[in-house]
This record gives sequence, C-alpha cells and structure tokens, in this order.
Amino acid sequence: MLRSLFIILLVSSQLSAQLNFETVFEKSGYLSTSNYAATVDFFQKLEDESDYARLINIGISPQGRNLKCLIVSKDKIFEPSKAKSLGKSIILINNGIHSGEIEGKDASMIMLREMLITKEKESLLDNVVLLVIPVFNLDGHERSSPFNRINQNGPTEMGWRTTAQNLNLNRDFTKADAPEMKSFLKLYSEWLPDIFIDNHTTDGADYQYTITYGISKHIDIPPLTRKLVRSEIIPKIEKDVSEKGFLISPFVGFINGDYNKGIREWVAGPRFSNGYGSVQNRIGLLIETHMLKPYKERVFSTKALLESVIEYCNENNFKVRETLDKADEYSINKYSNGNSAFPINYGLSDDYIKYNYKGYKKVFQESFIAGKEIVKYSKEKTENRVPYYYNAKVTDSVFLPLAYIIPREWKNLIDIMELHGIRYDIIKEKKSVIVERIKFKDESFAKRPYEGRFIPKFNYDIQIDTVSANPGDYIIPTNQRSIRLIAHLLEPKSADSFIKWGFMNIIFERKEYFEEYSMEPIAQKMYDESECLRNDFNSHIERDSIFANSPWQRLNFFYERSPYNDAKHNVYPILRVNKFIE
Repeated sequence: MLRSLFIILLVSSQLSAQLNFETVFEKSGYLSTSNYAATVDFFQKLEDESDYARLINIGISPQGRNLKCLIVSKDKIFEPSKAKSLGKSIILINNGIHSGEIEGKDASMIMLREMLITKEKESLLDNVVLLVIPVFNLDGHERSSPFNRINQNGPTEMGWRTTAQNLNLNRDFTKADAPEMKSFLKLYSEWLPDIFIDNHTTDGADYQYTITYGISKHIDIPPLTRKLVRSEIIPKIEKDVSEKGFLISPFVGFINGDYNKGIREWVAGPRFSNGYGSVQNRIGLLIETHMLKPYKERVFSTKALLESVIEYCNENNFKVRETLDKADEYSINKYSNGNSAFPINYGLSDDYIKYNYKGYKKVFQESFIAGKEIVKYSKEKTENRVPYYYNAKVTDSVFLPLAYIIPREWKNLIDIMELHGIRYDIIKEKKSVIVERIKFKDESFAKRPYEGRFIPKFNYDIQIDTVSANPGDYIIPTNQRSIRLIAHLLEPKSADSFIKWGFMNIIFERKEYFEEYSMEPIAQKMYDESECLRNDFNSHIERDSIFANSPWQRLNFFYERSPYNDAKHNVYPILRVNKFIE
C-alpha cells in the first residue's frame, strides 16, 4: 500500500513538474516554437530549479540580444578547467545556427526538462557535462515569419537563415566575421568539447528518412578517432534512433542530382560546424532532419539522436577522452615540422558499396510557369540499391613548417587565432630565420562577394630566404594540438585560409606606378646591359602578341625587374619557418 502510494505521489510530482515546464511547442500541439524571450525564460527556470544548471551570457548579437549557454553539470562545477579535470565527456549542443531550422531548440528543452526537472533522464549526466546554446543566430531567430522557408513543413513561424548582418554562421567558423561567432569560438576554445553537435533541417530532395547525420569519419581525422566513430558511435545512433521509430541515414549528396545514380559522402571543411570539430581533433556531428516531415517528428527524432550520443559518452567517457587525447598527440607527431605531408584538400574516392536508399518516386511534370518540365515527388515509396561512395581521398597536401611568422602589422589575424585557442609567441629581439617566402601570381578575383568577401584565385612560387624577424612579430609553432586548424588558416592552398577568405586582398594592389618618360630610358639601359633580360624580353614579344602590342606591358616588364618595383607586391606576408639561426 505504502509502495503504491509512493509511486502515485512520484508520478503526480513528475506530471506537475512537466506541466510547469511545458514548452510552447507542446502547448501548440507540436506545431509552433517559442520566441527568444520565452526560450530564455524556460532556460532560466531550469537554472532556478536545478543545482545542476547554470545559464551564462557568452556574447551580444549585433541587434543587442544576449547570447546564452546553459552549462549542465551533476557535480555543480561550471568552470572549464575544473570540469575538464573530472574526466567526464564534454558535449556542446548548438541550436539555431540557421534559426529557421529550429527543432534542436525544442528537442533540447524537453530533454533538459527530463534530465533536470522530472529526472527520468538524470542518469545520462553521470559522466557527461553538457553545454547547450538555445539559439545561436538570435537576430535571425527573431526575424520570424510563416514565410521564411518555402520548402519547409513547419513550425507555424520560424526564424531567418542568416544573421542581422546577412552572414551565414555555418560558413564562418574559421574566418569569424560575425560577432556571434567570435563569442562562440571563445566558449569553444575554453571548453574544447569532445563532441560538438549542430542541429539543422535540410533543403533539397524528398525522401523517406526523417533524420540524417554527418559526422567526422574520414581521413581528415586521426585513425583512432575514425575507428571509434565508425565502429561504435555510428552503429549506436543508427540503432537507437531506428528503435524509436525514425528512419535515419547518413547525410549524403546525390550523384548528378539523382540518388538512383548514387549517393556520396563529403569531407566538411572547417568553415562548417562538423568540419570545425574535425580540425580541432574532436568529433563534429551535424544533424539534418528532413524539411518536409511534420515538425513534431523532426523535434523528437532530433531528441532521440541527441540522447543516443549523450548515452554513448556517458557510458564510455574514459574511452572518448583517451581517444581524443591520442588524436592530439598523433597530429603533432605526424605533421609538425614537415614530418609527413598534411592533407589540405579532399575529394571523393572511387570506392563504393551498395546501399538500400529509401526515396520517393519522381514525377516529371510540364510547367507553363517554369517554361519547362520540372521534377516533383509522389508519395510512392521506392527502395533502390544504389552505389554509395563512402570514402574520401586526399587531392592536395603540403609539408608544414617548424612555425609561421606573422608580422605585427597583421595582428588582426592573431586576434582571430587567439579566439580559436591557438598558441603563439611574440618575438622579443631580432632573430635570423631561414624561411620559405611565397609570391603569388596569376591572381584573379570573384565577380561577386561570397559571405561579404571577394575570394581570390592564384598560383604561387616559393623562395628560400634568410630574413630578420622583428621584435613584436608573432611566431605560431606547429607542434601544438591545434596544428590542423593552423594549417587550414595559414596555408594558401586551403580553401579556408585567411588569404583565400580575402583577408589580405590588399597585397595584390600595386600602389606605385611609372610614367613612360621616366621608365623608358631605364628599360633601354637594362635591355642593353643584360643579355639574359634581353632574351627573355624578346621571347615575350615573339610568343605573346598582346604583350608585343602593349607599350605599358613592355615597359612594365622592366619595371617589375628593376629596383623601383615594390618588393612586397603579391608577396605573402606570412613566412614559413624552416630554421631559427642561433
């Protein structure tokens, strides 16, 4: 009798707590989502009611909204250094980076209620510390409308994809243009989470899967991490989510836009959330629910996947920590000081297996409005055994130097690297250094901006030189755990390097010019006195008619080879250090 009474009281208490923490999503019949004020109120109530939770400000959006993060620790330890000493897995969950894709927020709220208030999921926190960002793109979240995502089935109103400054935060992890991203990177580098989970909703084709995932599992991460992800984490999340009634598959692209021709993996670059986890030697997980599935299904499938990852880390926290510590050691030992070629760019390998892909039959319909035949999807289910290109290959690599030197006048780059947690030293007195100096050539620029920047293309030559590094210049050694990220930021071959993102476009501009009457006698003298130069000039005339018929190009040929030419024009200001001379 007493036992029955206790159970009744317990259930009654849980129901009461659940009602007090019912979300807008639940109250609306699973159709709507809360605005930011109501969202913050919910997270604030979690802190007020639970000793395990602390809500902190991590930044301010361009429109003045406070960017929040909830830290959840069963040990009531909310400082990064102390939390790391516990040996627990640290998981960072990010919601609303594209704030029209917001099911992660509602999934997190219900999951946190079950951990902190009703307590049925409390045991998941035994060996895990959670960091949950309710909404990352705050200003976009509040630009709410029923018409923000034409391809999406709910919620009734949703936020906007980009920030108030029209920046896509999921292209900003390396360059950190957005104030929101600067705040995020500071949090990330302080906590260095073992797993970073970023919640999204797809655009694109229709198919049967409710939820898909993209996770670091290719040759862009160390072998031990790759093995852990492929043999343990992926099988678990697929099993757990499927058992809760949701169809799940890897997040893939279609060959030539048609999954019947094959599906393909990809290696996310570090501008993307899951790629950023990889270059930090950590595990990055992208969750992509399917836009056309009911909002309720998308929220609860996201919750199922989140809980699966947390459960795995809770049960295997020592294994996860040990694997990632070894990943740091592996990266330093393998790539620092040119020990092995560092893979900088990737493509798709020819390896494939057969995969039973569950889609919907395409219907081709003539459209008067579009003026052509367009593709639509029926609700007729298909299941075809298609090629699945599951492996990546290295398409370009580079041997990394002992260190890089960044001149003090480029401190803005150091400010960003500091946000990423990259260690650097400041030169105290002049040092002689043997370096590789890069000079660009054949440069051209995109006609339109991408994420507010004009992206350059170029080739380059490398010259070995002995230089004096000046006091105040910055040295970035490669023998540190962030070596992968350093390479992607500073190597010009990387699509996410500072130079490729247009941070240094100014070096491609010439600032001094010649007049014909000044240059012509100097050019004639150079032509008369140097047989080598004379032969080179004549060769240009013979093989290039445009050059031969351009007085400016003919004179500029000599100007560029004269002492009057700007020695810094087209020269990469960042030096690759081969050796410090004592």
